[in-house]
Amino acid sequence: MRPLVSAMTTLRKSLLAALKSFLRGKSFLQVLFAFWISPRKLKEQDINGKPVKVSRTIAEFLKEAEKLLLSPIEGDRLRKFSSDLKAQFRERLQTHPECMLPSFNHLLPTGKEVGQYLALDVGGSTLRVALVALRGRETHGRQCEIVRMISFKITPEIKRLEGMAFFDWMAMRIHEVIHKNEIAKTQDPIPMGLAWSFPVEQISLGSGLLMGMGKGFLATSGLLGQDLGEIIQSACQKHGLNVQLASIINDGSATLLSQAYTHAETRFGLILGTGTNIAVHLPVSAIGRLKYGTRPKSWFDSASHVIVNTELGMFGHGILPETRWDTLLNASHPRPEFQPLEHYLSGYYLGEICRLAIVEAVETAGLLGGELPPSLTEPYSLDTEILSRMEADTSSTLEKALLAFTSAHPCPIPATPADIAAIRTLASFISGRSAALLGAAVFSLWELRYETAVEQMCEEEKPAASATVQEEDVAAPPHTKVAFNGSVIEHYPGYLGRCQSHITALVAGAGNPVLAAGSIDLVPAVESSIIGAAVALGCALAEGQTC
Repeated sequence: MRPLVSAMTTLRKSLLAALKSFLRGKSFLQVLFAFWISPRKLKEQDINGKPVKVSRTIAEFLKEAEKLLLSPIEGDRLRKFSSDLKAQFRERLQTHPECMLPSFNHLLPTGKEVGQYLALDVGGSTLRVALVALRGRETHGRQCEIVRMISFKITPEIKRLEGMAFFDWMAMRIHEVIHKNEIAKTQDPIPMGLAWSFPVEQISLGSGLLMGMGKGFLATSGLLGQDLGEIIQSACQKHGLNVQLASIINDGSATLLSQAYTHAETRFGLILGTGTNIAVHLPVSAIGRLKYGTRPKSWFDSASHVIVNTELGMFGHGILPETRWDTLLNASHPRPEFQPLEHYLSGYYLGEICRLAIVEAVETAGLLGGELPPSLTEPYSLDTEILSRMEADTSSTLEKALLAFTSAHPCPIPATPADIAAIRTLASFISGRSAALLGAAVFSLWELRYETAVEQMCEEEKPAASATVQEEDVAAPPHTKVAFNGSVIEHYPGYLGRCQSHITALVAGAGNPVLAAGSIDLVPAVESSIIGAAVALGCALAEGQTC
């Protein structure tokens, strides 16, 4: 009798729900029919009185998502994208003012730079001051070591320090580190290398004009356009420190140099975390002369190659495989065409693309019971780290993935393992596309580097000093290492392996047999900002360069 009573009670409740819906202008039969198809759907219709308009299944949605996100990067399509991207690289090497920017660093380390070097790393949330020991490339496993490093949190209060007050704070932190070491006892100026994670218009190896820092910093107040090197030196001298800022580099250059000291084949520095960028060592002749500004003739006499800040995220306009979710992201972005490729690659945007797809799946396929978690109504509310934790769960129950998602985004209707599996699959499509496109970008820059090296070798006139500068044998297969760091490429499950696989396949299928016999290997660059700043300083001092 109990099952019969239970069934009658359920029927009574469904009839009452149907009557209420009828009174709101809905068909009694429509509501009753929905109940018999899926009791859960009736529950969903009762929330806020909003019916679920399911037009397809979750499986159908995912099948379309896979086609939209992954089919454009399969087979020859990825190679075509790489070729189109290389054409954009070539075009912007000549005149574009915001990307393909040649630095003042033209030297790669020989591996013979030895000694202790003072290195600074100024990021968005941390100042790090370190003594770095370089012991030479031959000391396998001990080539470089951070002897002493202290990290100082850049709190909101520190960010609000205006003008010189911020640099005075920096100088006091530097004082704390160097006065506990022998390096502080010398009578000569202490050379420093700086990794500066903000825009600067570099005018020499150790100086650059200060530009807006963003991210809440007020340090540029009253100092915009002034020499960053002189500002830091002045603040240090005020606090009794005799220093000389001999080298300024960005994060991409630091990543490249940090590994070039250990691995002589390193020619690229790749960043993929919240944002993305690549630094590449290119022939000087590959870059339009106007991009070099007013550098002295002596610089060109000594430089055959130069480290170039590609600003990779700015590329891709008109050639990227755009989905409707990419279109939505673009439409709401304050600068929709400024960094097209960054929208497809970087950690800041992967979560947002997934969120936009989830919103559609909820509305059209009944994902999460047809009710979007309130927290996901806000743009950029789905952190890529959540997707990373979900993809890391490969169990059959997906308990960890379920917890990761629902802890951050409580669901009005409890999420099921099937819901979580769908979201996890969607995330894998998005991260997989990112890995493929990044691999294509690395390959196209590698191919471009080889081609421009051949072009430089074929030039009728070459600077006399070039013979003394290390030249590559362009007839031999290039075996290149790409140094990388950043939260996505380092920690997102499977990302590095997928990216490397795409690169390897592109190299094997290269049209040029010399390139097809070459290789590209992605290698991690640990503590790259600090070590890269020290290596850049070591290179400058070894060659007797001045600011």
